[in-house]
Amino acid sequence: MNLAIRDIRHNFGRFLLTALGIGLLLMLVMGMGGIYRGLVQEATLLVDRSGADLWVVQKGTRGPFAEISRIPRNVEDRILAVPGVVRADAFVSHTIQREYRGRPLRLTVQGLAWPADRGEWLPLVAGRPLGQAHYELVADRSSGLRLGDRIPLGKNVYTVVGLTSDMNSSSGDAMAFLTRADAQEVQFDLPGEAIRIERSARIGRLNSTDLGMVNPQMAERAGGTSSGIPALGASMVSAVLVNVAPGYDQAAIAEKIAAWPDVSVYTHAAQRELLLRGMVDKARRQLGLFRILLIIVSAVIMALILYTLTLDKIHDIAMLKLMGARNRVILGLIMEQALLLGALGFGIAYLVGQRLFPYFPRRVVIMPDDLVQLAVVVLVISVLASLLGIAKALRVDPGEVLS
Repeated sequence: MNLAIRDIRHNFGRFLLTALGIGLLLMLVMGMGGIYRGLVQEATLLVDRSGADLWVVQKGTRGPFAEISRIPRNVEDRILAVPGVVRADAFVSHTIQREYRGRPLRLTVQGLAWPADRGEWLPLVAGRPLGQAHYELVADRSSGLRLGDRIPLGKNVYTVVGLTSDMNSSSGDAMAFLTRADAQEVQFDLPGEAIRIERSARIGRLNSTDLGMVNPQMAERAGGTSSGIPALGASMVSAVLVNVAPGYDQAAIAEKIAAWPDVSVYTHAAQRELLLRGMVDKARRQLGLFRILLIIVSAVIMALILYTLTLDKIHDIAMLKLMGARNRVILGLIMEQALLLGALGFGIAYLVGQRLFPYFPRRVVIMPDDLVQLAVVVLVISVLASLLGIAKALRVDPGEVLS
């Protein structure tokens, strides 16, 4: 080790710059793994935190996260009538983008089943959960909103009463939590002119039928609000989240509900698997490919640097051989330098990453197991990269010291 340290002191500047470059490359490798972990956490966040045993969605669809799912609001009441079901909450989720304070504001709106769900389970860092049925919202702090902000959404203005942490959708947008009624009002909001045209179209369709000619007084009802027309159904929801009572067979209840002709049923594990296989799969493969390429680039750079350092020491290595030094001494010199270079690069990657990753636009989650795996990879890279320099050193002729 003394020979390796002395040689590093002799070429300290080059060694330090090389370690810095290797560290930045390893930081990218570490960051890509962390981005993938963050993608998985964001994609499965609501599925895991909702605590639902079953997800009931539109027949033939894969759930509200994979594609559009629309089921009638009364499905919730039908599910509650199934023996063994203790809770059924309609799930409303959609994304909006507005202009606020001169910049785009993009939110994934989630509807809470007020008053049973006020948002007490949310990881609040400031403020409080929802305290009334309308005109309040809880937003993630990554949205840039502050407590007390008043956000115009649709025809109403909503006040930010709480801020959460790390509540982002699978697309990276900050989540905003409203009551279910407010979330649907925002989702199905239409301009006044569009509503007027729709009501005029209803009256026109009514007058073109025999019913309209016989009962002209129905035109007043047709030109009113949609909720006042019995023939028009209630607004649709994305899914219904079901909780099964302890002691009941979830599979049996899921099979019973799935027998209905208008819905499909997925367990918590199945819904989570659909998310990972659908929304995250391509990103996972792409990030994995880039990680492999960066690891290869890191190994090549380390091998070339160590080979260059070996060439600079040809005269010294020849002198050591002429003095009777064994090959394992020379091998240890190069191997120890490679391991020190890898260890220093890994340390730089971790320290710089801890400072930079919080500023990334997407969440970066570094797990201890990932750090251990990367450390093993760096160890293997260091050993393999040293082989090129070792091969050159072992071929050095002691007579070269006299040339």
